[in-house]
Amino acid sequence: MKDRLDGFWSKDGTRTVLASLASIIIGLLVGCVVILVVGYTSGNLSPKSAWEGVRIVLANIFSTGRTDGVLTFGFNPVSTGNMLFRATPLIMTGLSVAVAFKTGLFNIGAPGQYLMGTMASLMLALSIPSDVIHPVIIWFIAFLGGMAAGALWGCIPGLVKAYLNINEVLASIMTNWIAANVVTWAFENSNFRNMVENTKSGYVYKTTYNGVETAKLGLDKIFPGSQVNGGIVVAVLIAILMYIVINKTTLGYQLKACGSNRHAARYAGIKDKRNIVLSMAIAGALAGGGAALYYLSGNTEFYWSTYQSLPATGFNGIPVALLAANSPLGVIFTGIFMSMLDIAGQQLTSLTPYNEYLTDVIIAVIVYLSAFSLVIKMLITGKKKRRQLESIPKLGYEPGEKKAADAAETQKGGEAE
Repeated sequence: MKDRLDGFWSKDGTRTVLASLASIIIGLLVGCVVILVVGYTSGNLSPKSAWEGVRIVLANIFSTGRTDGVLTFGFNPVSTGNMLFRATPLIMTGLSVAVAFKTGLFNIGAPGQYLMGTMASLMLALSIPSDVIHPVIIWFIAFLGGMAAGALWGCIPGLVKAYLNINEVLASIMTNWIAANVVTWAFENSNFRNMVENTKSGYVYKTTYNGVETAKLGLDKIFPGSQVNGGIVVAVLIAILMYIVINKTTLGYQLKACGSNRHAARYAGIKDKRNIVLSMAIAGALAGGGAALYYLSGNTEFYWSTYQSLPATGFNGIPVALLAANSPLGVIFTGIFMSMLDIAGQQLTSLTPYNEYLTDVIIAVIVYLSAFSLVIKMLITGKKKRRQLESIPKLGYEPGEKKAADAAETQKGGEAE
């Protein structure tokens, strides 16, 4: 039994999960401490409100509001459904970063790829007449178009990395801002901004304007009143597919081999340049697909005039991937967790006297502490190695005694001669 437990704790997967859980617990504790300190030291707040803030942080999706001024908790279908809805693009951008990490690349270009997927999916969903082509077919065309646009944009840093040896981080930063301006220019100079209701001409309206929206798949019955739809199912299926591709196929092995050692992979006959470009294309397709799932939902609006800045969803994929240790399956859970933090911020703002700035600080602390999961894993591994060294049977003498014994044996041999 002890050997089985030792084998279980020594597995890399176990240490990864423990490191991620430790990061989450530490992050939540830090957030609670911040709330308590502010609540007990501020003259405008009370200890009661501080403890209410702690309860919301720890059980936010179960908060059902206030009854006679008292916080109540239970199953909240609206918060839970909205959490799954917001987790959909986070899972996709987390996969985008994780897949690139698996192949030795840092895809910081997910925001730009997300924007290009937004533009392509919305333009296709709004331009194809739904009275001629069935809305379901339009949805698939728009979704695949968003993924294709993200893939093409992801190829750019992949190409300059593979053929010019330019760092993909620098190339991705430049493509991010180019994408922001290209998307803004495209919507300003198109007629899509006029495809809205009444006098609303400052943005592209919901895709339901053309009758295109993501199917609910019965989730609206489980979580009535929320924004949840079948997009979360699609994101989970894609995560499972990426796990299979990375870990169970020849392509995945080649991608990981290039990430581990590009030159050794080339020596083994693997086309390293092709796989670098392909890795960034896959990462871009995933980020673009996340944007498509978000904006094709039918209950979201794209404000084109504000997209001269980069979407936070693309950057939030980085901590999602780090907390999951770049595991495609782990990204499902960490994406949901990050979405839960977003719901916690809303609950704190609406149900307690804490303002939105304090909420942002709490969420930021938890998010950034999640990046330390890799450090915690190294600490766990180090302790395990020390225990293994201590368990090795000692020789019958100390190192100094061994030197003396060796000298005695040499002298004895000389006398024998």
